[in-house]
Amino acid sequence: MTRLSSYIMLLIIVLSGCNNPNKIASRLPVAKVGDNILYYDQIPQVFQPGTTDADSAAVIQNYINRWAKKELLLQKAEENLTLASRDEIARQIEETRANLVIYQYQRQMMLEKMDTLINNTELEKYYSENQASFMLSSNIVKALFIKIPMETPNVARIRLLARTGEQNDLQELEKLCYQFADKFDDFNEEWVTLDRISVELPEEINNQESFLRRTSFYETSDSDYLYFLTIR
Repeated sequence: MTRLSSYIMLLIIVLSGCNNPNKIASRLPVAKVGDNILYYDQIPQVFQPGTTDADSAAVIQNYINRWAKKELLLQKAEENLTLASRDEIARQIEETRANLVIYQYQRQMMLEKMDTLINNTELEKYYSENQASFMLSSNIVKALFIKIPMETPNVARIRLLARTGEQNDLQELEKLCYQFADKFDDFNEEWVTLDRISVELPEEINNQESFLRRTSFYETSDSDYLYFLTIR
């Protein structure tokens, strides 16, 4: 084991054994890739009562490894993307932002105009007469996305917790995913375009409207990974 690896393992053991985050400097760096630094207080605290130091260390180590892998891949991608690809990404980001801003603004305006005396019939009439104002150019969802290696232990448990989508199960699901998953994302429980999620899957979702009507939980795979998508 190299001196660096020994230091990282020692740091992980010390951190995992400290149950009170206030005892740790709030901006203690634990990893660095290029100019980006991962601090201890950025690591999700998903440890349940009774979690052993070894389990805590494994969760922290896995999170650091996944963070470093993602940062390295991101830097490599940014260095090698063509100008056309950069422009397309910028266009998609701006389109998504515009769609979400418009949607939230229209929703806010509708709520402000609503009066407690307005009945359901009047609301339905207003919506029917103004449907065009509520249309988005992209389908948006609230979702949970998980990508795990095929050989991951506890796959059945992860699948069950992801399928239920219950808030009470989220902490256990997070703990398992931070330990084993290559990617675990609830998108901060905000609306995101289905296109953004679709690019993470091994195959494209062709008919999104039909997919959303009939799907609350979706599972697919390739030769290396399982993919779970929960539509909330």
